[in-house]
Amino acid sequence: MKIKKLFARATGGAVESDLGPYRKVVEKIHGRPPGRVADPELRTASERLAREVRAEGPGSGPPEPKNVVEAFALVREASRRVLGLEPFDVQIIAGLAMTGRRIAELPTGEGKTLAAVFPAYLHALSGRGVHVLTFNDYLARRDAAWMGPVFALLGLSVGCVQEGMPVAERRRAYASDVTYAAAREAGFDFLRDRIAYSAADLVHRPFHMALVDEADSILIDEARVPLVISGTAGRSPQDAGGLAALVRTLEHGRDYDTDAEHRNVFLTDAGIDRVEAALRSGSLYDDANRGLLEAVHCALHAEALLRRDMDYIVRDRRVEIVDEFTGRVVDGRHWPDGLQAAVEAKEGLPRNSEGRVLGSIALQQFFGLYPRLCGMTATARSAAAEFREFYGLNVVIVPPHVPSLREDLPDAVFAHVEAKHAALVREIGRAHAAGRPVLVGTASIRESERLSGDLGAAGIPCEVLNAKNDEAEAAIVARTGMPGAVTISTNMAGRGTDIRLGGAEEGGRDAVIALGGLYVIGTNRHESLRIDRQLRGRAGRQGDPGSSRFYVSFEDDIFVRYGLEGMLKKRHGTGQGNEPVTGRVVRDEIAHAQRVIEGQNFDIRRSLRKYSSLVERQRRIVQDWRDAVLLSGRRVATGPERAREWEAVGIVGRKAPVLFTEGEARFGKGHAGELERKLTLLAIDKAWSDHLAWVTDSRESIHLVSVGGMSPLDEFVRSATAEFLDVPRRIEDAVLAGFGSRTEKDGPLDLDADGLKGPSSTWTYLVNEDQFGWGMEMLKGRNIGLAAGAALYAGPLFVLSLLADRLRKKRPNSVS
Repeated sequence: MKIKKLFARATGGAVESDLGPYRKVVEKIHGRPPGRVADPELRTASERLAREVRAEGPGSGPPEPKNVVEAFALVREASRRVLGLEPFDVQIIAGLAMTGRRIAELPTGEGKTLAAVFPAYLHALSGRGVHVLTFNDYLARRDAAWMGPVFALLGLSVGCVQEGMPVAERRRAYASDVTYAAAREAGFDFLRDRIAYSAADLVHRPFHMALVDEADSILIDEARVPLVISGTAGRSPQDAGGLAALVRTLEHGRDYDTDAEHRNVFLTDAGIDRVEAALRSGSLYDDANRGLLEAVHCALHAEALLRRDMDYIVRDRRVEIVDEFTGRVVDGRHWPDGLQAAVEAKEGLPRNSEGRVLGSIALQQFFGLYPRLCGMTATARSAAAEFREFYGLNVVIVPPHVPSLREDLPDAVFAHVEAKHAALVREIGRAHAAGRPVLVGTASIRESERLSGDLGAAGIPCEVLNAKNDEAEAAIVARTGMPGAVTISTNMAGRGTDIRLGGAEEGGRDAVIALGGLYVIGTNRHESLRIDRQLRGRAGRQGDPGSSRFYVSFEDDIFVRYGLEGMLKKRHGTGQGNEPVTGRVVRDEIAHAQRVIEGQNFDIRRSLRKYSSLVERQRRIVQDWRDAVLLSGRRVATGPERAREWEAVGIVGRKAPVLFTEGEARFGKGHAGELERKLTLLAIDKAWSDHLAWVTDSRESIHLVSVGGMSPLDEFVRSATAEFLDVPRRIEDAVLAGFGSRTEKDGPLDLDADGLKGPSSTWTYLVNEDQFGWGMEMLKGRNIGLAAGAALYAGPLFVLSLLADRLRKKRPNSVS
């Protein structure tokens, strides 16, 4: 074991399990008791430490060891006094790991919320703010209220950001020493700041440190989901309802087909003929039919690949998307605009407001804006390579303070899904009859409702969780540990909420312990091993007994989607009986398939990062320019990424000094400068929005170049760079034209009445990136022969639709 630790330390392994150095610091912390001092004296000690930390300056290095020891000792004492909680050594170790910019893996139920206070307090002493970023608004609000008194006793302020909060309240929350917020909400506020037209509308201050709760979900699973902000725009001319009706008449296998992983759909030659005849459009490949071609493909994608109550639900006459990893509805998530419209038309729903994308950033890029980043989760080690590659963060494995007693039973494997469901009902009924609480994790809303119906028919009462009300969810999950309780939920329900044996008040704890504790049952294996571990982790908290088991069939969605169903049945039988398929070999094959699928998803995230990194560098260049204009200063963009020198303001004076002099005479010096400033902000936003639209169009089609032996990524970088180099010219032309036209007009200058204002409304949402072929390894250029064969197999409409996208000129894109 010592040799393994030394080797990992010498080779810089992404996973650290040697806690020796941390334990030495913990001993020093225990050796620094504050003594019998009153609360005011404790606060005075905190204020003195803050002065010392601020005197060190804003260096990027780790905190001074003496400051770490004193800060952690103060937090430990404040926790005792305010919360009545004595922090475990493992909580302090997790805090030390995060202080050193690492991901701390601390098992479920070990108190990560309190562990986060240690590094948050230490880094907040600098006065530059710390963001504790959570999975949702409820957890942010709960944790801020719960831990706030600890910070308050030590003289630090705590803020909490919630969806729908007014701008002034958001600014106050971000001005606090420690701010709790949902990660997505902080990201959306960043995007809103990027299109502000007045410094008074900004809510964020410069970023300093982010501590990410549920780090694997937010930094890995959500990493490829871009945050998007849109503004008002016109409607699409395409008849989404008519196209939805048309594609419903098409027959799978004759008119269209899908790829092996059911990620993409394409028309066959027969399907092309049928669509063209029905639409009387002539060739779909004509330049005039580009928009129609896109709309047809979106309608077909919505009809063939997206399933109601699995990929999305319809509620209050709105489409709400179900997260692929959690099985839960996600607030504010949309597909790219054409696909969103197609799904709404498929369901006969009214089209919601369309708009053009004003700004976008992937969460992965957003977190890169923080000089200091760390996090915590119960399931990090299997994602350690990604944490290291994408964020430069190692994972520190922190054991529970009491050894786990949970028993993880072997999978129960069945050839057919009906046999699996019958076995599930029997097993749940057996545990319920004995009085043992059961938590069942399903992969979809449809499955949870079906299982609930089956249990009801068998006389087994249960509670079902598949909605988005986080507070109600937490309350129900807290009751999950009651004797005889049966709770059916999506896989991550109640994450961040303890399941106490015997119920919230633990009245039936002894009875449940005698029965073996909470029994967690998973109804599917999932694309990520971490999701399985998260579900298992609901049982056996803090040394409690518990057990977990997964029920799997060869017909589960994960095996059908990846074309493994036939292989598994061929090797292990296809009998119709209800008996499970026995043997270690089948379980090993399923585990291997799961690791392969997880690796493919890792590759997709890596590929998306390569593409988005270039766009993020471009965004920062443009943003530097815009920030300087917003703050009315003169600044030249600098840095290794710059394509040319861009002056922040003074475009008219440099390019057309006579025109600017006329403007000053016409409006006055101050008003002429304000006119130019407003025109420049609007021109920057318009040019960047157009560039984002071009990038979206290009990325959707760029993989086709692999058929010719070229690298899609290299071609994308080349073309996106060339396109970006034209952005400053377009901005300058727009500013000059706008200034000239308004100088020539009669009457007083009224910036708002003259149309010089931003969009009348904006809205934010998330976009699923992997909807149009990002998972298609066959078109990534790694195997030219395979790529060419895939292109031939895909059919002429699919290939020519990509060609049409590739030939598309610069134009605005609308998304809602």
